[in-house]
Amino acid sequence: MPFPGALMLISYVVSLLTIGLCLVLKVPQIINLYQVKNANAMSIKSLLLELTSYTTMTCYNYVNGYSPLTYLEYPIILIQELVLIYLVLLYRRLLNKQSIIWTFVYFAVTALFMSKILPPFLLNLLAPLCTPISASSKVIQLMAIVRSGTSQGISAATWFISAFTNLSRAFTIYLDSADSILLCNFGVSTLLSSAVLSATITFSPGSPALERYPPPGFGPTYVAYTSQRPPTKEDGGKKDD
Repeated sequence: MPFPGALMLISYVVSLLTIGLCLVLKVPQIINLYQVKNANAMSIKSLLLELTSYTTMTCYNYVNGYSPLTYLEYPIILIQELVLIYLVLLYRRLLNKQSIIWTFVYFAVTALFMSKILPPFLLNLLAPLCTPISASSKVIQLMAIVRSGTSQGISAATWFISAFTNLSRAFTIYLDSADSILLCNFGVSTLLSSAVLSATITFSPGSPALERYPPPGFGPTYVAYTSQRPPTKEDGGKKDD
């Protein structure tokens, strides 16, 4: 739809900012995970769903001959996702023969799609599924944080960037085409990324919110926090030795 030149400039700047942030989307998470060397709060299922979504969209755009500038963010995030999955498998001691076999299968199937040995129409069928797949990955990660009662190893910066870039994409799409399907996609992604960001902050080690809103089953972060907090009146003014 037409809009004034000022809005077009704003949309262009926001698009460049979105792509720029995608260049480092997973970097804070990778650094944080490398520092704490604890991936218990990371959901492998969530990461694999994200990997499926990013890989499908990268192959879909490449096979259809679209300009790299229109989908450059996907292969960049994909590389970061692979590094992140490697670290999670490493710190959860899941690097074994089975994971190596599945890695070869993944790269083989990806190569077959990009070389068009596998029929491109399969990608046309898979591409629309990327929206529910991406949403499912965020829901699974959110549930993993709540159930474990800790967000140790999870970067709040990564989820902030994710929420911001999804919101900015919704803004540029609204100005450009106002496509309802795409707006719904990025709107849902913004809400879910914000939910994971909120859970990451709430369940971070030492968070006061854990005392007031303990997680189901009193997860490890809550136990560690309450064991170090000052005595309260409810404790009778002292803690057990």
